[in-house]
Amino acid sequence: MTDNSTQESTRSSKWWNKKDVKQTAVLAILFTGLTGYVGTAFHTHLMGSPASETMAEVIRLIRTFTWAASPVVGIVGAMAVTALLNNRHYGDNPPPEADHAIRNSPRATSLWIVVSAALCLFSVVAGLIVIQRDAESVLDVNAIQINVTGQQWAWSYDYQDGTGVRSEVLYLPVNKPVVFHITSVDVKHSFWVVQMGIKMDANPGYVTETAVTPNKIGVFDIRCAELCGLLHAYMQNKVHVVSQAEYATWIKDRAAFEGASA
Repeated sequence: MTDNSTQESTRSSKWWNKKDVKQTAVLAILFTGLTGYVGTAFHTHLMGSPASETMAEVIRLIRTFTWAASPVVGIVGAMAVTALLNNRHYGDNPPPEADHAIRNSPRATSLWIVVSAALCLFSVVAGLIVIQRDAESVLDVNAIQINVTGQQWAWSYDYQDGTGVRSEVLYLPVNKPVVFHITSVDVKHSFWVVQMGIKMDANPGYVTETAVTPNKIGVFDIRCAELCGLLHAYMQNKVHVVSQAEYATWIKDRAAFEGASA
């Protein structure tokens, strides 16, 4: 038993001292850091400044998932680079040093399965927590209720506040929750308020819901995120987030205009 333990320890020591193993370990660390940095600092920077806490949460989630996935990317990338850079072997038989291949190690295989499963479980739980928070916001009794209707190739908005206001351009007050009730009159669309981080399908004959609280005054993008026909790329307009006073004035003026038109 002692001799077997000694031999196993010797093999493990020799395995770690292999040049390609050390090279793979160093590259894995470098690739992990590089992937995490690029994915969290550079990639999310290109997404622009968030206009709601929902979008800020999306960016935080992307950063978390990126760092969680970075070790997997780092190890796989390091192994691929090591395999490409090291000496090639030709012939039908494996090279003499193949006895330390990682696929032959039950411990390495078990560790890979456990770590991968833990990372997947972490991602699922974190995602479900965020989804649950978003679902709860739909039930806010103080939220503005707006019907969103998609059709080839435009959006229209009906405000459920008793004024009968309908608009092709969306106006919202800052720091006020809003619930969108989304549908379509022809084909499937997808209502995407880019800087606010919400995206929900618009299905013919059905109503889907999503909610958000804009926290920044400005003009932001609304697009269709589902291929819906020839002019899909042009199915976009703007959302104007304004102060509470400006919003009240806009609603009043819009209601008066539509009343006069009727």
